[in-house]
Amino acid sequence: MNRMDVTELIITNKIAKGLKWADVAKELGLSKEWVTAGCLGQMTFDAGQAAKLGKLFDLPDMAVKLLQVVPYKGSLPTAVPTDPLIYRFYELISVYGTTFKALIHEEFGDGIMSAIDFHMDLQRQPDPKGDRVSITMSGKFLPYKTY
Repeated sequence: MNRMDVTELIITNKIAKGLKWADVAKELGLSKEWVTAGCLGQMTFDAGQAAKLGKLFDLPDMAVKLLQVVPYKGSLPTAVPTDPLIYRFYELISVYGTTFKALIHEEFGDGIMSAIDFHMDLQRQPDPKGDRVSITMSGKFLPYKTY
């Protein structure tokens, strides 16, 4: 068993039990965004969180242990994503990445936005012309240091 096997078990049991990611997050007392990322193999759960997931998804002991191992983050099957929804984020960065960079550097100076000290909120935004996806991302600014 490996971490990808655990992710597949979680997804299979989530579907079988009719759960939503928000339900899973509520069980852990954390955001749906972070818990979803963790269940999909991108975050590390502590022992208590992993045990709760083990019970919720009827996972074997080895799966619960693997949930506590630091994963290989940012792993997608191809360099350029082929899934249409994920590709749109790739396209967004391709088109607006230089704008993000220019505006962040102008506002904050030379540095980066952290993906470690990070928060994301995804909400449905009703709109008469068709509902919109609203994603708010907030990362700590980390300036480059001189030494």
